[in-house]
Amino acid sequence: MNNSRASTLVPPDAKWRTSTYSGGNNECIQVADHVPHLVPVRDSKRPTGPVLGFSHHAWSTFLTHLA
Repeated sequence: MNNSRASTLVPPDAKWRTSTYSGGNNECIQVADHVPHLVPVRDSKRPTGPVLGFSHHAWSTFLTHLA
């Protein structure tokens, strides 16, 4: 998904959290929960930077391959 489009689909009051898959050492990603049809992901060091948007299926598949 286009970064600018993903950013516009994330509500301004979205609750971001650090992903449990982040390894620490200031290399964290944040995920916003409860956004319909989208799993928004951003760099914790750049909260106003670009947002990547994944379908729930794509995000689930990605996480499966991390384990």
